[in-house]
Amino acid sequence: MWETYRIGLALGLGIGIGGLVSALVAPRRILLLAAAALAAAAAGAGVGYAIGGWHEAVGGGVGGALGALVVAMVVEGTLRRGGTRGGTAALVGLAALGLAALALVPVVGYLEAVALPALAAHARRRQPERYAGLRSLARD
Repeated sequence: MWETYRIGLALGLGIGIGGLVSALVAPRRILLLAAAALAAAAAGAGVGYAIGGWHEAVGGGVGGALGALVVAMVVEGTLRRGGTRGGTAALVGLAALGLAALALVPVVGYLEAVALPALAAHARRRQPERYAGLRSLARD
């Protein structure tokens, strides 16, 4: 049972690390996204290995890559619709730290790994267009 908790903890902490990396880097290009995912996976694996061993390192690495990829989609959509880089980084970074803190609760790390991609896919389908502002009221 203790091993299961530590793997879930490493997975959740990896997701938080990946989200924090994506929030700070705000990757818009695929190469930058891949670099952010690799860096987050390495950091998550390092944290996982520090927690327990190679099982936790695998969980942390998977969580880091998953968190970076999913949060990058959210950050990219926010920036495309007019969000500022600083505000987006601050809000998404705080949310990533909250996800990492929730991983301390048993089994929540596993739930994050399942729920985060599902929520991102749902948000991707409901994606609104960029707000036109007062330009839509202008007469030609």
